Amino acid sequence: MARASMIIGALLVALGMGAYYGTSRASVTALIPAAFGVPILLLGILALGQRFRKHAMHGAALLAVVGFLVTISGLVDLLTMVLAQPALLAKSAMAILCGIHAGLALKSFVDARRRKPEPSQNA
Repeated sequence: MARASMIIGALLVALGMGAYYGTSRASVTALIPAAFGVPILLLGILALGQRFRKHAMHGAALLAVVGFLVTISGLVDLLTMVLAQPALLAKSAMAILCGIHAGLALKSFVDARRRKPEPSQNA
């Protein structure tokens, strides 16, 4: 899951930078995906070590859920073709990336819970 966080984080940074420079730096808000991507990427790197893995992955998952929730309206607009502009495309792409990351994190947390050994009843 740490590597997935690093990949999703890097894609969000690339999306933000592409949106910002692709629109001739028209608005700094185009960098919002990068603002989510950098911490997700850094938390993914931090999660490579066993010591901080659990906290880093929960932090990355939280950022992905928040990123998904704040951009889901763009995905809905894109699906209904209300608007077709660069900002809407970037917002929709961020929703998709954050949604994928949140789903992968949820699956990882469930799998980790299932792998935990049962506490001994003789204690």
